[in-house]
Amino acid sequence: MIPIEHYIIFSAALLIIGLLIIIVKRNLIMVLVGVELILNAANINLVAFSQHDPLLTGQMMSLFVIVIAVAESAVALAIVYQIYRHQQVSNLDELDELNG
Repeated sequence: MIPIEHYIIFSAALLIIGLLIIIVKRNLIMVLVGVELILNAANINLVAFSQHDPLLTGQMMSLFVIVIAVAESAVALAIVYQIYRHQQVSNLDELDELNG
């Protein structure tokens, strides 16, 4: 059995990488990738701590987070597509207004 500290360290690494991507990258798609990494870090923590829970509520919460992440990705990609279609911009610095 893998110690819980390894899960926490891996989750913290994913969280830091996701935050760095959000801060450094200016592409809309890469910002979404950073958000997904942060959500996956939360999922790893939920599953790791659910090993000590006989009711497995952490795993159920992880499934809810995955469903929310999928819905968030679909809506966010649709918004990014519409922004690109109207303004031909995928860089956050070049995006100055939402109405085109």
